[in-house]
Amino acid sequence: MTAQARLGRQDGCAPTAVLTHVNLTWIEKKHEDWIRFGRQSADTIIDRRRRTVSFASGTIFAFVRWQANDFGTVCSNIDIVRAVGAGEAYATLACVTPGGERLLNVHGWPKVLQVLRAIDVVEALGIDAGDAAPDHWCHVHNRLSAGYTPRAYTPARHKAWLARQAVQAVMS
Repeated sequence: MTAQARLGRQDGCAPTAVLTHVNLTWIEKKHEDWIRFGRQSADTIIDRRRRTVSFASGTIFAFVRWQANDFGTVCSNIDIVRAVGAGEAYATLACVTPGGERLLNVHGWPKVLQVLRAIDVVEALGIDAGDAAPDHWCHVHNRLSAGYTPRAYTPARHKAWLARQAVQAVMS
């Protein structure tokens, strides 16, 4: 892929909307990828077992991967990612093109379950998990990595996040 294509430039001059694509595979009880939350811009079905979902830049989404063999779970991961825009730096992630800003990355089913519970707590407040403060997902990642329980997301924290976004919008 050329640099112009990666940056979303078709004519070499003006950037166009850049989408982050996530390739999902579903082979029942063997390999299961799914999106836990995030506003999808597009969803392309490739075949019975594969599809690609796309997200606009700035969208936050959760990507869960699980694999098993005849003896049980082999791998389970959850990534919470912010889709990047043209020209932004990004981390490469498996099945995510071009990549994204990784806010949370957890391996192992017990920790994945803790993240899924943290998502449920945010959604129980009536807040879309994709609209929660990105700092919260970084906090959850750091606390779980250190072996601590993450603090719950609160309406006050969400209100502060919305106020910060409003100030940033005025400043730019």
